[in-house]
Amino acid sequence: MFHVRSAPMNCSRDLGTGADLRSLMVRSPVIPVLTVERLEDAAPLARALVRGGLTVLEVTLRTPCALEAIASMRAAAATAIIGAGTLTRVRDFDDCLAAGAQFAVTPGLTAELALAARRSQIPLLPAIMTPSELIAARAHGFTACKLFPAQQAGGVGMLRALLGPFPDHVFCPTGGVTPANASEYLALDNVLCVGGSWLAPREALLKGDWERIEALARAAASLAKPSAPG
Repeated sequence: MFHVRSAPMNCSRDLGTGADLRSLMVRSPVIPVLTVERLEDAAPLARALVRGGLTVLEVTLRTPCALEAIASMRAAAATAIIGAGTLTRVRDFDDCLAAGAQFAVTPGLTAELALAARRSQIPLLPAIMTPSELIAARAHGFTACKLFPAQQAGGVGMLRALLGPFPDHVFCPTGGVTPANASEYLALDNVLCVGGSWLAPREALLKGDWERIEALARAAASLAKPSAPG
């Protein structure tokens, strides 16, 4: 458990409805979804991704050192926005805030998690998979969500279908998004960014191949959304 709190990013506390959360989502076309197994990798990983042009990073709470990795990345990459992913418990919000996380991401949404997000100082990007889950998220005040797992949920076709009944809702599709299909997602009007795990291959992390990770980040950063016509 961390005891030193970092000042939260100036994000709106009205859950996913604030402009600040959307501003975070459009900082980079791809948000790396990172699983850090060794704490010593956290700082050089963050620096490599930032050098490549990706400044919003998500560290999943899937390893014992995840919270420490968030703190290490905050210290190593001052220009980056470091968030925590895979929050599944109410207590995760306090732990992530203490570690210095500046936003949070969940793989789903419950009433308990929505209440915890409302009480927290960090904004939440919750995941939905179905129209019913989207309606429930909107009832809790969210108008920005992660579609997860995106490919299994219907991918580009599902997002196109959701645009009609929910034209004001925006997404960060994650799960099955790759360099080959990321541009298809980014071309959609209701997609602000995508989440991807390909930016930090496990073998590159094990070898400390930061140049490769920087190159992957640079390629991902070039995947800009198409400009609006006219």
